[in-house]
Amino acid sequence: MQPDERQDLADTAAPLDALLVDAALGTRRFLPDASTVKFAGRLLLRPRTTGRRLGGLAAEVARAAVGRSDVAPSRRDRRFSDPAWTQNPLLRRVLQAYLATARTAGQLVSDAGLDNRDTLRTQVVVENLVEALSPSNLPLVNPASAKAAVDTAGLNFVRGGINLARDMVSPPRVPQMVDRAPFHIGRNIAATPGAVVMRTEQLELIQYRAQTEQVHEVPILIAPPTINKYYALDLAPHRSLVEYLIQQGLQVFVISWRNPDARHADWGFDTYVRSIVDAMDACDRICDTDRTALFGFCSGGIISTLTAAVLAASGEPDRLAAFALGVTVLDYTDAGVPGALVDRNLAAAAKAVSRRQGYLDGRSLAEVFAWLRPGDLIWNYWVNNYLLGRKPQPFDILFWNADTSRMSAQLHADFVDTSMDNALAKPKTLTVHGVSVDLSQITTDSYLVAGIADHLTPWESCYRTTRLLGGDCRFILSTSGHIAALVNPPDNPKASYRVNPRNPAEATDWLAGARTVQGSWWPDAVTWFGERCGPQRPAPDKLGGGGLEPLVDAPGTYVFDT
Repeated sequence: MQPDERQDLADTAAPLDALLVDAALGTRRFLPDASTVKFAGRLLLRPRTTGRRLGGLAAEVARAAVGRSDVAPSRRDRRFSDPAWTQNPLLRRVLQAYLATARTAGQLVSDAGLDNRDTLRTQVVVENLVEALSPSNLPLVNPASAKAAVDTAGLNFVRGGINLARDMVSPPRVPQMVDRAPFHIGRNIAATPGAVVMRTEQLELIQYRAQTEQVHEVPILIAPPTINKYYALDLAPHRSLVEYLIQQGLQVFVISWRNPDARHADWGFDTYVRSIVDAMDACDRICDTDRTALFGFCSGGIISTLTAAVLAASGEPDRLAAFALGVTVLDYTDAGVPGALVDRNLAAAAKAVSRRQGYLDGRSLAEVFAWLRPGDLIWNYWVNNYLLGRKPQPFDILFWNADTSRMSAQLHADFVDTSMDNALAKPKTLTVHGVSVDLSQITTDSYLVAGIADHLTPWESCYRTTRLLGGDCRFILSTSGHIAALVNPPDNPKASYRVNPRNPAEATDWLAGARTVQGSWWPDAVTWFGERCGPQRPAPDKLGGGGLEPLVDAPGTYVFDT
């Protein structure tokens, strides 16, 4: 697999907090449901259209059988890149019949005329069925597996069987996506020098060692997602956002969330907002300042937003020198496939499941998300791991993605309720720490980052945040997807982003007026933070301060919790 292909895969493999309902209910959410029944009923009520489609399919299959079909796979479809799929007469006929069937299935979903919600739900079921039936998934039929069987005298299937047994023993029961052996947290992953300077029941606060002679006086506190570990933001050397910010003279602190268990079931929005405020207090003490810049990502961005709103409503808006969000959706209008898969009955059932066990297991989320992208995340590895008997390749982002963590039951319920009610987009709907949340009261300047290829937190949904916050917003649109939008070092020759000084009401109007800038958005963010993080002063010669001393070297201890 080429580097670009691995990066594409990383974008699809990222966890999605918007799928919290499905994660609690498990993969049964992908079985036929009421939407599928509506789909079948609509086709029965449209016999001419349905008959024409099925007749066309039968004719195409007949043409394939006699060698007269011109149906061919897309050049981008890696499943059928082996020349044998087109050169072998039998395989070509099997492939053409499959492609014709897959095309017809998609057309029938469109023909049914369902509403958007039912269409998306039906597409998920149909896509899973179509992907599962691909001839590339069959041993010996897949020419690569047949060749491997000859070359290894069948040992590829022996190794594949061992791989399958290993993957099915424990959650998430999906094919392993990454060879984890080369990666070691604290050595070649999460390796930026620093120390834990505060530990609470909920978090460890990591302060990073300055790498310049001068630093800006106002620190940046990074709040990572609450599922998976923090180090997507401090990945490998030269691929770490934390490392880059430090090298540009910014003081950086990162929260490493504790991996909660059943004892922490009651940790909700109130708990996590209080934790961020405590971390800000520690940053202020250590840096001898009364202001902090806050940068939240994904679900950590939602909690950061709540924190900013609580500070603003409590008369402390000046506590924030700057406010930034990465790949964070606050307005759940038209939330896409995840939203279409959820209704209030399912949401209630999901909350009951996590409440019974005290937490939502991140492995369940990983499993559900894999089945939302079956071609990339299930059957691609089915072939590699089980039919070819190979190990998956090592890749730092996928290593991080496999390092899941749990979410406390109350936080899970709070996220589900907020998304179902779209509470953040409606002033005074949500109460946190006894304060009615109104995002328009957040008047601090904000920096918003999204990825144009992000199907998890769609950029249009991220853009709507510009209409919710009360301060001046700078919206940055990267060309990348969910994870690549964050792991986007300046030496990436393919990196670029779009920026527009105006924020019109509609995302499409913003895009039409945006200009493209070659390179990563990281330097742009450094400039923006630098203008708001105060003057420079000599870098501290040691970590900690204000009564807070280093407890243990970074990456700390909570990151190793399983």
